[in-house]
Amino acid sequence: MRALLSKLAWTPSSMVLRGAFSSNRAAKNGGKDDILGPCLPDLWPTPSSLSPPPLPPSPSPIRDEELTPTIINGELIAKEIRSSIAEEVRQMKQAIDKVPGLAVILVGQRRDSQSYVRCKIKACEEVGISSRVAEFPVDCNDNEIVNAVSSFNEDPSVHGILVQLPLPQHMNEEKILSALSLEKDVDGFHPLNVGNLAMRDREPLFIPCSARACIELLLRSNVKIMGKNAVIIGRSRVVGLPTSLLLQRHHATVSIIHAFTENPEDITREADIVISAAGVPGLVRGNWLKKGAVVIDVGTNAIEDRGSRHGYYLTGDVCYLEALSVVSAITPVPGGVGPVTIAMLLSNTLDAAKLAYRLS
Repeated sequence: MRALLSKLAWTPSSMVLRGAFSSNRAAKNGGKDDILGPCLPDLWPTPSSLSPPPLPPSPSPIRDEELTPTIINGELIAKEIRSSIAEEVRQMKQAIDKVPGLAVILVGQRRDSQSYVRCKIKACEEVGISSRVAEFPVDCNDNEIVNAVSSFNEDPSVHGILVQLPLPQHMNEEKILSALSLEKDVDGFHPLNVGNLAMRDREPLFIPCSARACIELLLRSNVKIMGKNAVIIGRSRVVGLPTSLLLQRHHATVSIIHAFTENPEDITREADIVISAAGVPGLVRGNWLKKGAVVIDVGTNAIEDRGSRHGYYLTGDVCYLEALSVVSAITPVPGGVGPVTIAMLLSNTLDAAKLAYRLS
């Protein structure tokens, strides 16, 4: 043991970590049984059809004529938030002749990413926040993006930096996000922001926008969170993980369902609050839901439709019409979580500017 400690004491930190993890690895199965668990992607089975399957005799959703679900209007809530932000930006401009600035880094030609970025830039214009977009080809390398991030870090007119996710698979997402200045990480994905969110006695500078939007929608809809059973479907760093941390801070009892969960419908059926962010259209059926549950559908899935104006239509993870016969409240797709997520980005950018200019 003394010899091992002596060796570790003179080894670079990266090698210390590598040695520590290696010593805890099981020798069987080719060393794949890592103490941290196998690194597997969340691959959800895609429903073969969006048409309703035969419902089991029990429990099946039975329409309660006295249960009239509330459609949570994200567009209206976002409009209220943007109005407040626009007024604060106007006051900042009047007081110090400065406005918040947002820089967006977009890599590749993903249709959904391009659409999201356009919506964010348009929202900035509406509230008076300056914005700029740096676009890169899909085959660019990590260093090019890190250099762009570093340039924006040093630019005093830029208060928030957003790297549009997902990045191409060949890129080191962790390396790029870690290069962001903590004070400009308005997406809330910097390791220190996530770490502070995970610690109940600490406070992150910024909360991830989609997660913050989910909680904002619940609070503004007067949904009780404390003591309730909440299920999150999907465990991504963008939505699932930070939303679970936020719900725990609100003292909910949280279960996270992922692609390897056994009997996900049984677990979901016990939930008072269901937040789905799996990105699988039609995954959550009406018979997955407890009567009176509140559903926040983060899924925004493009389904090809040559007859529509854009060639596709958007749908959520939840079978909306089936859910209406069971739930007490639900967000539509589109018009639910999406607009509020963008409003949270604007709010975080405003907060970053206040921090930079030392304004209360």
